[in-house]
Amino acid sequence: MEQTFIIFKPSTITRGLVGDVMTRFQRKGLRIAGIKMMQLNEEILREHYAHLVDRDFFPDLVRSMMATPVIVAVLSGKDAVTVVRTMTGSTNCRKAAPGTIRGDFGMSGQENIIHASDSPENAEIEIKRFFKPEEIFDYTLITLPATYAPDEL
Repeated sequence: MEQTFIIFKPSTITRGLVGDVMTRFQRKGLRIAGIKMMQLNEEILREHYAHLVDRDFFPDLVRSMMATPVIVAVLSGKDAVTVVRTMTGSTNCRKAAPGTIRGDFGMSGQENIIHASDSPENAEIEIKRFFKPEEIFDYTLITLPATYAPDEL
């Protein structure tokens, strides 16, 4: 099964939406392989958002991401990266489709509820950035036969 990485951003924490968002992923059939709360710092944010460091909005992004602790998680499932990205919706919540996490819970481009890995390669890098190997768990959900056809496992 493929793994992907998500961050429940401070806007999700302060608005009390963590349970609502995680429930959507679990109801879809994704498995939580790792989860923890942590306080981000500028160093890890510069590494994580290296592609945005030179953008004018980067200082605001750093302040936003450090406003409260965040929850980071690893989700697992068939095509997990694509499934989570589709469920997450467009980066700018005002443009995100209804039914997506951002479309249903957000109104901002920056305070956009969640970060989700954009490729299997980046998911692997991000998971290693935020988790030690012993913090990732492999187990079988009892619901697996009702979630996937035998040829999908």
